[in-house]
Amino acid sequence: MNPSRRPVAKLSPFGITSIHSRNPYMVWWWSAAFPGFGHFLLNQYLRGTFLSLSEVIFNTLGHVNQAIVYTLCGNYAEAKAILEPRFVIGYIIIYFVAMWDCYCSAVYQNKLYRIARLENEPLPNMTLFTSEVQYIQPKSPLAAAVISLLFPGMGQLYNHRIGLAFYAIFWWWLYVVLSHAHESLIHLLSGRLTESIAVLSAHWLLFMPSVIGGSMYHAFLIAKEHNLLFSLGQRQYLAERYRSSAVRIFGKSGDNG
Repeated sequence: MNPSRRPVAKLSPFGITSIHSRNPYMVWWWSAAFPGFGHFLLNQYLRGTFLSLSEVIFNTLGHVNQAIVYTLCGNYAEAKAILEPRFVIGYIIIYFVAMWDCYCSAVYQNKLYRIARLENEPLPNMTLFTSEVQYIQPKSPLAAAVISLLFPGMGQLYNHRIGLAFYAIFWWWLYVVLSHAHESLIHLLSGRLTESIAVLSAHWLLFMPSVIGGSMYHAFLIAKEHNLLFSLGQRQYLAERYRSSAVRIFGKSGDNG
C-alpha cells in the first residue's frame, strides 16, 4: 500500500499526535477562555505554547486581571487607572487573532480528517525510541479528567502527551506559588477565613479556573480519541489479517465504513 498523504496519527517521543473531527465553536470557545487552549485541542502544540505564553505575559504587563477584579467590585476608576495601554492593545489583538486562527484550523482539519479516513492509511501501534516507548492503548476518559482536576498536566501525562504534560505541570506550580492558593487553602481548612482571603493574589488566581477546566476537557477528549484510534487500528489489523477469509467480519471486502 502506498503511504497516504494524510495520516490520521503519528507516534513520536513526545506522544501521540492525531487529527480528529472537532466542533469549531468549542475550539473557538476554549481559545476565548485561554488563548492557546484551542490550538492544544487541535494538536498544534507550538502555536498553543506561544499563544498561552503571550496570554500570561501580556496579561501580566497590562494588568488585565487586576482590572477585571476592580471592575467586578465596581471600582471602575481603579480599573481604568491600573491598565497599561501599551500592552493591553497587543493583548487584545493576540486574543482575537488566536480565536480566529483556531476556528479556521478546526474547520480545515475536519476536512482533512474525513479525507484521511477515506484513504485509511494503517495506523501506528507501537514505536520504540531511545528516550521513550510510545503505544496506542485504551484509556479511561473519566480517570484522565479526574487526575487533571487534582493537578493539571497529569491527565496529559496519562495520555502520553509528554511535552504538554510537563509544560502544564510547570505552569500550574507557578500559578499555585504566585497565587498563594495552597496557603489560602490551609487557612481556610483551619477556619481562618479572613487570612485565607487576604493571602491570595487575584491576578494569578484568575488564571487557574480556565487552566483546570481546559486541562480536564483536553485530557477527557484525548483519552476518548485514543480509544477510537485503538479501535481503528484493531479493525485495520483484523481486516488485513483475514482478508482472504470467507468469513466477512466487517462486511464486504474493501469496505472501510
